[in-house]
Amino acid sequence: MKFSFARKLASEFLGTAILLAVVVGSGIMGEKLADGNAAIALLANAIATGAGLTFLILSFGSISGAHFNPAVTITEALNENLSWRAAVSYSAAQIAGAFCGVALANLMFQLPVYFVSTKSRSGSALFLSEFVATFGLIAVIKTGVKFHPRYVFLMVAAYITAAYWFTASTSFANPAVTLARSVSDTFAGIAPASVPSFIAAQMLGAIAAHLFFKWLLTEEKANV
Repeated sequence: MKFSFARKLASEFLGTAILLAVVVGSGIMGEKLADGNAAIALLANAIATGAGLTFLILSFGSISGAHFNPAVTITEALNENLSWRAAVSYSAAQIAGAFCGVALANLMFQLPVYFVSTKSRSGSALFLSEFVATFGLIAVIKTGVKFHPRYVFLMVAAYITAAYWFTASTSFANPAVTLARSVSDTFAGIAPASVPSFIAAQMLGAIAAHLFFKWLLTEEKANV
């Protein structure tokens, strides 16, 4: 079944909105119920995000590819699977959806629609964490599409759930997510001053992964 470009953009918008509602909403709920135990709150946040990614990729993957992430979209454009004009439109839809998702999460917990986060996430360790998190995400997608296309949804969900725990930044790995989480001063928030370095690290990680796996996964001609 073929879908119009407008429907693909709607898919990216809605999918990203739901993703942010899951990420931010589960962060708020986890913090409320954890009674000050940050580990329990993070566990709840990670499990909900992994589960959310599973159903979102399965739901929207056949429509738009279920990118929900400008870093993923840009690597697809670099791979010539998507035009740059389409990539810009995808990214805009993702960012708009992300902000709508955050607003929805805030409102569901009787918080202001938008309120700027005060949670500083800065420093070289977090920069490296976001580079690693995004490099790993693109690696999982590229190897999954190449070798296990039926299980990409599970690979991505499992990776992000794990990356919440093995990266110091809790694996944002997504410029749209990073921008939108700056307007929720909750467990999942990030101070606006920390956003540029996160996005820079994410884009560097995505491009590095694209270049490496373009080389690694290119089939070699057999020696005669």
